[in-house]
Amino acid sequence: MYRRIKGTKDILPDEIYQWQFVENIIRDHLEQSNYKEIRTPVFEVTELFARGIGEDTDVVSKEMYTFTDKSGTSITLRPELTAPVLRAYIQNNLQHINPVTKLYYIGPLFRQERPQKGRLRQFNQFGFEIIGSEYPEADAEVIQTIYAIYQDLGINDLKIRINSIGSRESRRGYLKILRDALKPHIDKFCGTCQQRFEKNILRLFDCKVDSCQSLLDQHAPLILEHLTQEDEQHFEEVKALLSAAYVPIEIDPKLVRGLDYYTRTTFEITSSLLGSQDAVCGGGRYDHLAEDLDGNPTPAVGVASGMERLLMILNELQAIPAKKSKLIYTAIIGDNARQPAFHLVSQLRSRGHQVEMDFLRRSLKAQMRDAGKKQAAWVIIIGENEIQNGKILIKNMETGNQQELPLPESIDQIDALIR
Repeated sequence: MYRRIKGTKDILPDEIYQWQFVENIIRDHLEQSNYKEIRTPVFEVTELFARGIGEDTDVVSKEMYTFTDKSGTSITLRPELTAPVLRAYIQNNLQHINPVTKLYYIGPLFRQERPQKGRLRQFNQFGFEIIGSEYPEADAEVIQTIYAIYQDLGINDLKIRINSIGSRESRRGYLKILRDALKPHIDKFCGTCQQRFEKNILRLFDCKVDSCQSLLDQHAPLILEHLTQEDEQHFEEVKALLSAAYVPIEIDPKLVRGLDYYTRTTFEITSSLLGSQDAVCGGGRYDHLAEDLDGNPTPAVGVASGMERLLMILNELQAIPAKKSKLIYTAIIGDNARQPAFHLVSQLRSRGHQVEMDFLRRSLKAQMRDAGKKQAAWVIIIGENEIQNGKILIKNMETGNQQELPLPESIDQIDALIR
């Protein structure tokens, strides 16, 4: 028997309602704020991610699904969506439509990492981006909007950690200061940190080893202490705007995020309901990514959130209401009732009702059992006797009340009764 590949998951019909419920709330919020949905291919040329995310990041160096197609091109299943969205923005000249472009997406991503609770090799994310604005209002809107989405979903146990890692100008001077401060102690760090010290020293702050974090606490100067005046002013305005919108934040001067394209604002939202791997979403500003992908200089800011981890929290909180059934089940008794029943079913569906009928020509008792199993709200019974008498029966499954309706006018009467 074939089985699904490790790190993937079947989303079965009983679960789909939860996904659709969450997706509808996400779409409602983002469309209220005038974001437009974008859908990009699930695979791109590998260089897009190597240049966009950074060759030394864990995503590019360890986790990507990469293969060579028949033309000899190196192809990668997308491990994140910001770089593909920027590629689509550049290729389709979206900057000519509007100086500020607001986009959102919901879709699958692929990373070959160790599967664990809430982390799969094929997983789903939603996210949104504001492309074209360098100003703090854009940063604040992204954070306020994602926070509002979580609140609307019923999640209140949230911590918003925020930092500024400065512009490239700020970082040039800071990285030298950081390197000089840590060099005498680098042999005490873990092997991964020692490699990062040579290739991408800022990512030492990402290390999950307690002893490395302790060494950073003791010896590492913080980038917030080395921002340019312009970067510092930008960060102060972001904080002030969030305060004006009553969005609670905590300053985390060690938050750098794991992708190389971030500049200035970085942030992460966590929930204690997820345990040690507590991140619900993360994002930040990436003012140079468009240039890195051979586009014109274009400032941007965005956020991405894992759907599986979000659903874990909502199920823990029992925050998704049970789906109220609107199903009309049509029970058919006898050969002569089949065509009139099929006509009735098609007419009710044309009026927007959810209607099911029996396909196994079972007894009425078996059909009623099936209607209960499918949680039908109503059952219509059409048999040969009903056809001869020009009537049908309709039963309210919640109250048990049953009534006869004349067959010629039954569609209008059923429609009025159920609505």
